[in-house]
Amino acid sequence: MLEWLVDAGADEAVGDTPADRFRVRKPIPVPEVQQRAAARLPEPKQPLSPSPDAVGSAMDVAASCKTLAELKSALEVFDGCALKTFATHTVFADGTPDYGIMCIGEAPGQEEDRMGLPFVGRAGKLLDKMLGAIGLDRSKVYIVNVLPWRPPDNRNPEPTEVAKCILFLRRHIELAQPKVLILLGAVSVRHVLGHTEGIMRARGHWQQYHVAGAMVPVMPTLHPAYLLRRPVDKRLAWRDLQAIASRIETLGLI
Repeated sequence: MLEWLVDAGADEAVGDTPADRFRVRKPIPVPEVQQRAAARLPEPKQPLSPSPDAVGSAMDVAASCKTLAELKSALEVFDGCALKTFATHTVFADGTPDYGIMCIGEAPGQEEDRMGLPFVGRAGKLLDKMLGAIGLDRSKVYIVNVLPWRPPDNRNPEPTEVAKCILFLRRHIELAQPKVLILLGAVSVRHVLGHTEGIMRARGHWQQYHVAGAMVPVMPTLHPAYLLRRPVDKRLAWRDLQAIASRIETLGLI
């Protein structure tokens, strides 16, 4: 144990006797002068009433939207999520929901935030090629993200931030009424399906999502940004795309 501590850099003693970290310490007495000063302080003001529940507000706002246009307008004026404070644009969607094919990514990046559209950077160009490989393009699919606002410096969003955004996403799916859902990346899988398994285990296996009284087939696959970092796994994405193309053909969507 001593050798391990030395290797870890703990090679210097800071005291001759061990310290009992669990000992209950006695409160330090306040000097009399501080007590007299405290006695002259005014009574503290009553705390301000708590702010409205932003998650509940997001739920009410999302549920009140009856069309995609109303949902977009509601997101653009919603100020209950801190992510919006740092974003340039609200990134709502691209493409068309008319064919029933919906792709869900993670969050806008720098280019998406600048242009106000999802998947317009390097990952977006690769997504276009992936869709093109099975005869699709943005005129036949509907593309959205879990988050409509870019997290500052692409940081991971806080759970409370996701909790507000996911309510709008669920309503987005309900209003778009997709016949097939394509989830791009682990973040999308986690927040849409609630699965915590890694994307490598989730991808390639059909799942289901309940939308407006019907079960919609869901295919998790690899995010284009991941494939840019690891091109060798494009073969796995190609298998997923072939399965998606076969299901689209079976459903007669195109």
